[in-house]
Amino acid sequence: MVDVGAAAARGKQVSSRVSPEGAGWGCERIGTFESLRPTRNSFTWLSPRTLWRSRNEILSLLFGDPSPEVRRRWVAAQREHGADPDFRITVDAGEDFSFLVLGDTGEGDASQYAVVPGLLKLGEGTAFAVIASDVIYPTGSGREYGDKFFRPYKDYQAPIYAVPGNHDWYDGLGGFMRVFCDAHPLKVEERGFRLSPAGLRGLLWKKPDIVDETALAKASELRSGPGQRATQPAPYWVLDTGRLLLVGIDTGIKGNIDREQGEWLRRVSAGPRPKILITGKPIYVRNDYHPCAIEGGGTVDDIVRDPANGYVAAIGGDVHNYERFPVRVGDRVIQYIVSGGGGAFMHATHTIPRVDVGGVHEDDFRCYPLRGDSLSFYSLLYSRRLRMRWLYITPEEGLALMSRRIGNTPPRPTPGAPITARVKWAARLLGGWPMPFHLPVGRTFHRYISELSDWDTPPFFKSFLHLSVTGDLLRVRCFAATGCLPQEIEPPLEDEVEIKL
Repeated sequence: MVDVGAAAARGKQVSSRVSPEGAGWGCERIGTFESLRPTRNSFTWLSPRTLWRSRNEILSLLFGDPSPEVRRRWVAAQREHGADPDFRITVDAGEDFSFLVLGDTGEGDASQYAVVPGLLKLGEGTAFAVIASDVIYPTGSGREYGDKFFRPYKDYQAPIYAVPGNHDWYDGLGGFMRVFCDAHPLKVEERGFRLSPAGLRGLLWKKPDIVDETALAKASELRSGPGQRATQPAPYWVLDTGRLLLVGIDTGIKGNIDREQGEWLRRVSAGPRPKILITGKPIYVRNDYHPCAIEGGGTVDDIVRDPANGYVAAIGGDVHNYERFPVRVGDRVIQYIVSGGGGAFMHATHTIPRVDVGGVHEDDFRCYPLRGDSLSFYSLLYSRRLRMRWLYITPEEGLALMSRRIGNTPPRPTPGAPITARVKWAARLLGGWPMPFHLPVGRTFHRYISELSDWDTPPFFKSFLHLSVTGDLLRVRCFAATGCLPQEIEPPLEDEVEIKL
């Protein structure tokens, strides 16, 4: 079994907070993950076919979101087949145990497979893993689980559970429910065309793919070991380890939950036992607050904040980076974490303003990649694509400039990094400095255009969480995956926090 404490101590010395090399800059040797990939094909968001297959989110915004009703049908079907009334999963993890959390995994290309070697190394001996959001891109199809789920995690010897993300819902949750809940397709409801928003939505809505059962059975053999098998009761669930409860919720396409799920969440959250929320959409992200509305009134965060419920952390995917907000609630601190760096393209962090949301001080906020590395990478990306070499900002220049703009201490030393007029103008165009217009990297383009900035070469700035319970202490550690061999051998520790249970 890997000594994670020792690995964390070494990882802290080689992280992006220590040197540019720790971030993956100057990568001379590509990691062994390349040998794990089944093909050299790369997932791309530039394909019109990919964008058309992902149309359901836009349709849900224009004509209404049917996912709450579909979810209720899935849940009713699971209850009819004998699922536990509270959707409880009991895990015999022992007094001291550890587990993994990673989010937004399933592109099936280099950026996903780059996470695997470090995950396997530090995941040795963990009791289970949880995927928080978007198991499969672009539409959660059951046809794509082979190379985007079973193959990359074939050597992880423990069960994997998941909560769905918006992309998993573009398939009506059919693929997710088939793989994780062993559920059969819902009966098709034929309603005919109606001249209404719902009727127009029905004409254009992407229907679930029919799962090739033979191909799925063959793919699932890759994770068929006795310790790997797991069937969860529903798209939302309670994972009971005895010492700690993990409560996973399904936030659908639009990031809220239906009335039935809200009633369930209030019920299973009651009581003082320590709990962690796992959600497809983060509550705090990018200096914004999204409490997650519950149909009929109230929010998910109301439940998390209630001291009677014992929540110590809330971890969400959807946004493809790592962020941590320690929010003081009364006389305690709840750790709100974004963990969406498990495999998909990286969302920029240099467009995150100085943090003050929820009373969090900027110096207590953590993110990966560092803002300066994010700015430097996007400058490299666009300088190459636009053939404008003057746009390039070095990692040292990026860190120095972002620390000046944000007003914090540089996260790593930046000796001899002058901030010239050229660097300032380049940063303005890249969203690293206030400007009415900038290239697609930030909030305005987050959902629809930042996908065009996908890439398939290191550094990837990917990450996953290793959580361990020892006595009355919960340790949450964020490890990085750059795609470079040195960071495979010694996964960098980018952040850690200890929580008393």
